[in-house]
Amino acid sequence: MKLAPLLLTLCLINSPTSADPIILPDMGDSTGTLISPAQEKALGASFFRSIQSQLDISNDPEVQNYIQSIGQHLVKNSDAPNQAFHFFVVLANDINAFAGPGGFIGINSGLILNSENESELASVMSHEIAHVTQRHIYRSYEAATQLSLPAAAALIAAIVVATQAPDVGIGAISAVQAGSIQAQINFTRSNEQEADRVGIKTLAKAQFDPRSMPSFFEKLQQASRYYGSAAPEYLRTHPITSSRIADTRGRAETYGYRQVADSQSYRLIKAKLRTLANYSPEDLISYFNNRLNLGTEEQKAVMHYGLALSYAKQERYQTAQELLALLIKHHPKQAHYLNASAKIFTLAGDYKNAKNAYAQLESSYPYNDFYKFASVSLLLKSNQAKLALQRLKAIPYNRQNTPDYFLTLASTYEKLGDPLNFHRYMAEFHYATGQTNQAILQIKLAQKSKNNNFYLSAILEDRYIFFTNEILALKQLQE
Repeated sequence: MKLAPLLLTLCLINSPTSADPIILPDMGDSTGTLISPAQEKALGASFFRSIQSQLDISNDPEVQNYIQSIGQHLVKNSDAPNQAFHFFVVLANDINAFAGPGGFIGINSGLILNSENESELASVMSHEIAHVTQRHIYRSYEAATQLSLPAAAALIAAIVVATQAPDVGIGAISAVQAGSIQAQINFTRSNEQEADRVGIKTLAKAQFDPRSMPSFFEKLQQASRYYGSAAPEYLRTHPITSSRIADTRGRAETYGYRQVADSQSYRLIKAKLRTLANYSPEDLISYFNNRLNLGTEEQKAVMHYGLALSYAKQERYQTAQELLALLIKHHPKQAHYLNASAKIFTLAGDYKNAKNAYAQLESSYPYNDFYKFASVSLLLKSNQAKLALQRLKAIPYNRQNTPDYFLTLASTYEKLGDPLNFHRYMAEFHYATGQTNQAILQIKLAQKSKNNNFYLSAILEDRYIFFTNEILALKQLQE
């Protein structure tokens, strides 16, 4: 699939940490032709696969569910409520966010942890959404040789990765530059002001505090003095000026005063993300212990939850379960506590209590596919692979097309002694995470399996051709 001209989309907050910015081509569309919806969707999916091969994307169901829910709530209250978006969390400590093609928006866990309230997080997300809906980030370039869709997606991903992990992404960008392709990201002052204005409008309509945007900008501006020469790229090339803060504050004031309470989900996800960060169990235990008696009862409960997860990280499962048991008793409608208990029972090998916990989750939340999927790990560990397969096939299709689903399905077939389907779905897992060469290897192994038949052989051959063509297309980046 060719893009003529190729359209790149990229919006960054706090990009490269290197002293010298990566210089990419000023992108302008000489033809005035916009990418078609089908091309945009395909480019976005390819971009996301490339990102997953290089960045640590959270596959935690509760983290995914939260960031998707807040993102989609903002989209519904934006000026393009029907536009497709997909939000995801990158497990990285830097304060950063970016948007790619197809409405894929990544939020660093460091940004979430450094936000003081939910409205601040929403302000960053609404600003990113505005850049997408206002088409600020659609620029094109024309080269002697047009890039195919996979190559275009890999280029965009390389740019994004360079802002997150410079040593990883710069090599791919250098290969592109060797092919005489140059680009430059340059949001104009008017673009930024419009994204601020539209974002604040979305915030207010979505019932968040519009003042959170200037508040968060001000914190970033104040923090920038400590960065010195290692200041994030966003603060160097897109400075948060006093006039910009004043402008957003003035716009926010027009909506009147509104006190917005943080959701308990926001607090719980922050606590979980902290335990997933690169902190030692001892540091985490100290952090949560020091805050056990601060704030409201709900805030105290979150600290106990974080403490329980920290003890589990230290493999002190009994201590963790004692804390969770109290939380479940006093907050029976909070699914996070019961889910944590079920997972910890599974880790400890207490499958009986884990089964009871998952059964309670499914009874209380029968339409929550995340908890249905979470219980599959217990079925596999307790040698119930046939039941696990039934459970996986019952999960809706839109939840199936994910790396963690393909990996779990492959593991299930491995338990069932079915090498063909094991390799088949391992191929889909590798492809979904941007490892197309590994996907081809798995397809070849599947084709050698004894239980192959005409129908499966046709499927495998089709996927082999598809993966091979993508590899050939990606070679354009090195030519």
